[in-house]
Amino acid sequence: MVALAIVFTWGCGGSSRETVDRTDEAGDTTKRFAFVVNTPSSFWTIAEAGVRKAEAELGVAVDFRMPQTGSVDEQQRILEDLLARGIDGIAISPIDPANMTALLDQVAERTLLVTHDSDAPASKRLAYVGTDNVSAGRTAGAEIAKALPQGGEIVIFVGRLDAQNARERKQGIEEALAGTGITILDTRLDQGDQARAQENAEAMIVAHPDVDALVGLWSYNGPAILQAVRSAGKIGAIRIVCFDEDRATLDGIAEGAIAATIVQRPFEFGYRSVRLLTDLAARGNEAIPPGGIIDTGVVVVDRDNVAAFRAELEQLLQ
Repeated sequence: MVALAIVFTWGCGGSSRETVDRTDEAGDTTKRFAFVVNTPSSFWTIAEAGVRKAEAELGVAVDFRMPQTGSVDEQQRILEDLLARGIDGIAISPIDPANMTALLDQVAERTLLVTHDSDAPASKRLAYVGTDNVSAGRTAGAEIAKALPQGGEIVIFVGRLDAQNARERKQGIEEALAGTGITILDTRLDQGDQARAQENAEAMIVAHPDVDALVGLWSYNGPAILQAVRSAGKIGAIRIVCFDEDRATLDGIAEGAIAATIVQRPFEFGYRSVRLLTDLAARGNEAIPPGGIIDTGVVVVDRDNVAAFRAELEQLLQ
């Protein structure tokens, strides 16, 4: 096992590190990073493609980790294992940022730490790579309003609201819908369980048979909602707006069953996180981006541009 020595100095601006190159018996100084996600989802396949592109370009090694249960405990065990192996840096989408702050701070004291997808701004992470989720929520709100020009009632679905991205997306939707005549009836949580996500959507259709739209905030929520609406025989009667580019979501848009999806740039999550970690390892805090944030932006995909988007996505995955 190779060893990594890190010297810490603390100041009013946070932590500063001098990383001493680790060298194994063969003289290998390849930087080793980890990209840790939050739940098992096809969404992360796209991010991993970005990770592998950066890995090849930069000559680093990246361990891609996906918790199978989507639990904080499992994510903590992954972090402990990575630290025990002397990893040079970690990019993580924390499952519960508020309650993981102490853990993340401990990680940040031992290696380079950045967040992606869901931020932990109260922690000592060096930077965040990903979506401005309040802005993305406002974009989703605008698409909901476009789908319901006469107003109406909606239900929101997401894994959990202790994740920063979920809270911020909901906040953005609420801001965008203010004064539109659109009412949020409920927000249903599934704790990352995709079967439960569909059950939640089915239950809301039964409880609110006149609901006008169902809105999914995480990648698997769109397909779960679509299946529930299809099973109820209400394609077209219930509008759907969701997030991300799951294959079933794009199929639903192409057939006109889903009005729109707000697509993040998971490829950029992976690619730019690895580039940032590599830069931080080489230049220290000088590599921290302005404001500590790299905003990767979003794209609205609807029936007009879904074919072009799919072609671009397939090219990225190749």
